[in-house]
Amino acid sequence: MNRDKNAFINGIRDGIPIALGYFSVAFSLGIVAKKAGLNPFQGFLSSLLNHASAGEYAEFTVIMANAPYLEMAFVILVTNIRYMLMSCALSQKFSPKTSQLHRFLVGFGVTDEIFGISIGRTGALNPYYNYGAMAIALPSWAAGTGIGVVAGNILPASAVSALSVALYGMFIAIIIPASKANRVVGGVVAASFLISFTVSKIPLFDHMSDSMKISLLTVIIAGVAAYLFPAKDEEEGEECIADAPDTTKEVR
Repeated sequence: MNRDKNAFINGIRDGIPIALGYFSVAFSLGIVAKKAGLNPFQGFLSSLLNHASAGEYAEFTVIMANAPYLEMAFVILVTNIRYMLMSCALSQKFSPKTSQLHRFLVGFGVTDEIFGISIGRTGALNPYYNYGAMAIALPSWAAGTGIGVVAGNILPASAVSALSVALYGMFIAIIIPASKANRVVGGVVAASFLISFTVSKIPLFDHMSDSMKISLLTVIIAGVAAYLFPAKDEEEGEECIADAPDTTKEVR
């Protein structure tokens, strides 16, 4: 029990910086939620159940487009599907004795940042560590969205428009470092911009909503890129092991 308590406290400690970042991003997301017609409680509940900025932005875009529920489900599935891979990787960190209930609850709170601090832990992962991080980070995310909706109702239209740009800044901050670090990623990003612009100008696709276009293009472009430029994880891993310095003597 004492070990679980310590893991929970450590999770809260490591989750505080995440919570601060979440609040600022979710505040901008709340501005978009207000534009979609959501009230503060609806915005809060949306972020409490959907822990991804891209997924929520896609969700609000679908709402603004008056698209059907099936399209919304598909869009959110596509934008959040990476969390399935993260959950699979994270499951390997748990002790085989970890119950299915713990695994389910931890999976509910998997985000990019919580996954990052969890996968970096040495040894078997205690689920209470994730509960601690989730306890501070996820409410901050939900509260930021709710308060952003309130601010969108109070602030003048010019201020709301200016604040909504912050969300696009977040997306740029995500893609630029990855594009600079990997030429393939940079090429795919550039191709995505070009293809998306081209499709938006073709009358054949006018009957499709913007969210559906984005979703289909995401699947197609990502699939083609994965086929043409497969990641060589095993070879890179072997090279890293071969190049790694021998620290055995230092440890001894």
